[in-house]
Amino acid sequence: MKRGRILSGMRPTGRLHLGNYVGALENWVRLQNEGWDNFHMVADWHMLTTGYEHTAGLQDDIFDMVVDWLAAGLDPEKSVIFVQSAVKEHAELHLLFSMLVSKARLERIPTLKEQIRDLHLDEQTISYGHLGYSVLQAADILLYRATHVPVGEDQVPHVELTREIARRFNFLYCQDAPAVFPEPEAQLTNFARLRGLDGKRMSKSVGNTILLTDEAKDVEAKVRQAYTDPKKIRANDPGRPEADPSDGHEGCVVWEYHRKFNPGDGEEQAEGIARRCRAGQLACVPNKRHLTQILNDALEPIRERRRRWLADPDAVHDVIAHGNERARAEAQFTMEQVREAMGLAPSGKGVR
Repeated sequence: MKRGRILSGMRPTGRLHLGNYVGALENWVRLQNEGWDNFHMVADWHMLTTGYEHTAGLQDDIFDMVVDWLAAGLDPEKSVIFVQSAVKEHAELHLLFSMLVSKARLERIPTLKEQIRDLHLDEQTISYGHLGYSVLQAADILLYRATHVPVGEDQVPHVELTREIARRFNFLYCQDAPAVFPEPEAQLTNFARLRGLDGKRMSKSVGNTILLTDEAKDVEAKVRQAYTDPKKIRANDPGRPEADPSDGHEGCVVWEYHRKFNPGDGEEQAEGIARRCRAGQLACVPNKRHLTQILNDALEPIRERRRRWLADPDAVHDVIAHGNERARAEAQFTMEQVREAMGLAPSGKGVR
């Protein structure tokens, strides 16, 4: 008996970094191994909402991202791995859901407001698809009748919109019949966000990331540049692992990574490191060397699995093709129920 069904995905941006791993991937692997029914989607249509002009490398990016998913531990026997655009029912359900949501409701989505601000858009330049991408997300989730959606806090409003759409659909079309859609719950990740090495938001375009594919020497070089406490100049100066709002210090990135990858209270673990740092008993350079070893120990199994998958690229394509088939079967079943509930004639029947 499965505990519930998970739907989660990522935009295909190529090779993934530690932030992707911490924010989503390791959680997906844990859920699949705890008996959940997992569906994981390559969200290539969502990529178009802000990057429709740049699609030349899309297929390579999809391949690289799926390889990283597999290398991180997703098991295609336990988790359905599929590409959004390979399942056309996403578009049909998106169209139907778009009739149930007002423009004003979509404009209240916080992440949409942030994207409009960050991309310098306005009502004259935002695309129809970008405005409605949260409706497409609702279609993605409900097409597979997911009961839970693993997200960070910033994505909770999208799940709430999905719940609203499910309720409205069931109220309008299922009053005398069983509900078609569950109301999925947001499932917050335990360690939702990891900052970049410079202390800012992690982004490959900024260059402040550690990639899952980075070799040991690359990790060492990057960690050497990681942001620490600018006031800790000498080895015996007391340091500040935590943020200090009084002068804008956002906390030591090296310690933040220790908290994630080296938790515990021992002298060589995160809490012990923090105590020694505050007491002026730990210099930054040896602490960075220690973190480098911790990270490389964590990444080496991922690198090894990636090498095995890359040795047989056809096997990766087979995983995607098989996942697409499994996703289509679920999507077609759902859409049969949707069309019946809405009084829409099945394809090829009832209309002359």
